[in-house]
Amino acid sequence: MMMGLASEAYDRQYSDRQLLRRLVSYFLPYRRPLIIVACLVFVITVFGLLDPLVISHGIDAIQANRTSTVALLIFSYVLVSQTTNFIVNMARRRYMARLIADVISALRNDAFNASITHDLSFFDQFQSGKIISRITNDTQELSQVVLLVTDLITQFTTLIALILILVATSWQLTVALVAMSPIVALLGTAFRNIARTVTRRGFRAIAEVNAAIQEAVAGIRVAKNFHQEAKIYDEFQAVNWQSYRANLIRGFVLANVFPILNALAGLGTALLVYLGGLSAGAGAISIGAWYLFVISVDRFWFPMTNIASFYSQIQSGLSASERIFALIDAPHTVQQVASNPVPALHGEIDFSHVHFRYNTQQKVLDDFSLHIAPGESVAFVGHTGAGKSSIVKLITRFYEYQEGHISVDGLDLRTFDLTNYRRQLGIVSQTPFLFSGTVADNIRYARPQLSDQQILSIANRIGDGEWLEALPHGLQSDVGERGGKLSMGQRQLVALVRVLAQSPPIFILDEATASVDPFTESQMQTALKLILTSSTSILIAHRLFTVQAVNRIIVIDHGKIIEVGNHHSLMQQGGYYATLYDTYFRHQSADYKVSGVDYSSGRAKLVSDSAAPA
Repeated sequence: MMMGLASEAYDRQYSDRQLLRRLVSYFLPYRRPLIIVACLVFVITVFGLLDPLVISHGIDAIQANRTSTVALLIFSYVLVSQTTNFIVNMARRRYMARLIADVISALRNDAFNASITHDLSFFDQFQSGKIISRITNDTQELSQVVLLVTDLITQFTTLIALILILVATSWQLTVALVAMSPIVALLGTAFRNIARTVTRRGFRAIAEVNAAIQEAVAGIRVAKNFHQEAKIYDEFQAVNWQSYRANLIRGFVLANVFPILNALAGLGTALLVYLGGLSAGAGAISIGAWYLFVISVDRFWFPMTNIASFYSQIQSGLSASERIFALIDAPHTVQQVASNPVPALHGEIDFSHVHFRYNTQQKVLDDFSLHIAPGESVAFVGHTGAGKSSIVKLITRFYEYQEGHISVDGLDLRTFDLTNYRRQLGIVSQTPFLFSGTVADNIRYARPQLSDQQILSIANRIGDGEWLEALPHGLQSDVGERGGKLSMGQRQLVALVRVLAQSPPIFILDEATASVDPFTESQMQTALKLILTSSTSILIAHRLFTVQAVNRIIVIDHGKIIEVGNHHSLMQQGGYYATLYDTYFRHQSADYKVSGVDYSSGRAKLVSDSAAPA
């Protein structure tokens, strides 16, 4: 049943003391509300202790004087006491709710910040849906348990005071009562490991459900294209059923803790009431004292059983906090030796004997060396898996290399403050990502201070803004979730304009392989040329116009440079690049002919079987 509910690689085991110490550190900044809550808890405890004492002495007074005045006074006291207790308890819960909200908000902020600052390799390895579950579901579970703990503290203080009262009433009966309490405590402790295990599995099951939902929603277009809605529903149903069973067991364990302990406490109460009645009948204690003992016994067992049962339920909160802190404490694979401010870069990049592998079996770069001059534009070409994208990932510092040295403008890349460094990188990924909002919002993402007029001026630098005419509302067009309302070519243009607005000293393009229409391609060429003239540019090339636009083409094979030159010189060599050209680029050429069809005019027409020279 627990298949697929294994822990993540970054999960770790914390002791209860470690978890509680860290949770307390989140409460310490809120000392004022904590003091207020503590004072309110003290008031509630005092009233909880005074009630049986006042009633006990009142019973003795009524028995001695046999007047209705004492009964009226007792009635008045109980009315005032219960009303005050209700008001104070409401105030305590209000302050506590605000305090818990502040603490959970801070904890959730830390968990989210830890997530977004992790290296990209972290997100390659772990599902985003499971990460989301820790930030949302687990923190919410923790908030409920923290509220439960505050009730437990109130009851614990009551328990300590009650022991003193019972000792004063009858130390013999108190010894008998206390002698039975370890049985309840041991039974409650026995539930601890079971509760910790089932709650941990329950959280993992919920994380699996969130991951399945996230993946299904993200891939719904592909599923509909292949008519696989039933398949993803069946997969979700299996994960949901697994979560149902895991959380059913969790609920069964937690729901039965209190009834079992309460039943055991009831037997103890019955025995002690019987013994107390015998003592009262024999004259050893007064009727009022016997009443006080009966009421106190009940109030003694209630916090005792709650402490024992809550201890098991607290494991739910500790399991949640354990998963949250594991996310916060997950180690970063990219390790900086310093965090120095980054000066305005010129874009000189140097790889010196760099070794890089994703794991022990997957070596990508082996003794790789390369120098890119400031302002130079280079294109990496090669078969899939040759190492092109890996080079870019190292330049952006998204991954850690194992050996060698990488410098930018002569400075060690590992000494940079990464936030400052990445602000000077303009990156367009293979599938450009757009945030929900307008086209202008997405362009402004690079420089939030830009006005709409400045954005329009930048956008008009590409084909006099003709590409904007294809959008329903120009720059104010809504792009939809992940840019889904725009075509792939339009997304690429928005991403390129975003880089133009940024004016980065280093530009990186992992060019998309999707086919675009001739108009969009010409607009992309214009945008690309504008960027290439003002930045050191590193491009992973999949289109012919890209490789023809750069200063230098670097051919990569199995993590090694095998050819370097421009398009014409490499074609004349007739080597590896020439073979790649025939595979990837020849069909994009304007003079391309194949199987008797000429595409050079943009319209197919029959010709003699031939292929135009490169």
